[in-house]
Amino acid sequence: MDRQCAVASLTAFQFQIDRQCSQTRGRACSFHTPHGIVETPRFMPVGTLATVKTVTPAQLHETGAQMVLSNTYHLHLQPGEDIVAKAGGLHRFMNWSGPMLTDSGGFQVFSLSELRKIEERGVTFRSPRDGAVIEFTPERSIRIQNALGADVIMAFDECPPYPAERKDVEAAVARTYRWLERCITAHERPQDQALFGIVQGGVYLDLRQQAARDLVQLDLPGYAIGGVSVGEPSEEIHRIVEATASLLPAHKPRYLMGVGTYREMVQAIASGIDLFDCVIPTRLARHGAALVKGDRWNLKNAQFREDFRPLDEDCSCYCCQNFSRAYLNHLIRSREILGYTLLSIHNITELVRFTTRIREAILSDRFVEEFGHWLQPSAVPVAP
Repeated sequence: MDRQCAVASLTAFQFQIDRQCSQTRGRACSFHTPHGIVETPRFMPVGTLATVKTVTPAQLHETGAQMVLSNTYHLHLQPGEDIVAKAGGLHRFMNWSGPMLTDSGGFQVFSLSELRKIEERGVTFRSPRDGAVIEFTPERSIRIQNALGADVIMAFDECPPYPAERKDVEAAVARTYRWLERCITAHERPQDQALFGIVQGGVYLDLRQQAARDLVQLDLPGYAIGGVSVGEPSEEIHRIVEATASLLPAHKPRYLMGVGTYREMVQAIASGIDLFDCVIPTRLARHGAALVKGDRWNLKNAQFREDFRPLDEDCSCYCCQNFSRAYLNHLIRSREILGYTLLSIHNITELVRFTTRIREAILSDRFVEEFGHWLQPSAVPVAP
């Protein structure tokens, strides 16, 4: 079928499947939000503290980014959700007019393993800024996100570490479900903020599958797969995503959290994933590294000192259209902030463009022909 008009009414949201790949579960979709349309598959840059590091909103727009992610935990610590709300919400505060997503803060809280205590009510932890005792509950996470005002907000979940014993993962999955029910009850802005649930389960596929089935029964606007890319091998990520994605509703968006590498995104798209986020593009830039056609280049290397070609001759970004590898080498070696900005612009553009090209390939039903080299033979899910 050239166009499957499966549209889900999500209050102020709509999700439409524009084209289904004939050989895999990959799809090209349009996710309508109060602040615009997100055309998927799509990589989302991370703006943890209401800013994508070293990049202005105007520069970010030029990368082709459509949806940006910010972090509930960090914004609660600084400047505080009340200040953001007084500014008119996250969009006005950071001057980004496009769609936004906030995570729940759960991953950051649970990464503070030596500073936090998990109980049924929520998590108590000490602020890494000043040592103050802070309590995060599902209700508080939702209240903060309601105040921030992003288009998509995430349920507060328990993200088990890798590796973890089965009994601990079972407990985390059960608690995540109970906390999700509390998040739904606490959510005060369902008309203009879509609440996504998060599938946990570690590397245990039966726990992942049961968690997915349970969450689907709650009929949420969208679903995410969390707790991956936390130290497990790439093969495990693919195994988890392939086993889980097909259990999530086809007529709602599917979001794979914390993944932004080429191969893992292609494999996840083949399994039916729509959205991705990762700090990789800006983090690599701050270390002087660029993403070029699937490879990572260290611009500090001496080979670039007298290389006056563009970073990527096929890239249309501001960095590649205006500056040479030699100049970038000079900036990075000199630790000039402009170097980090230019590499961030390029790296974000590269990952956004990569997922945009995948979308175009799916629309012309050439996904496997053009991107099959990123797939293992066993990593091509059969089309439904």
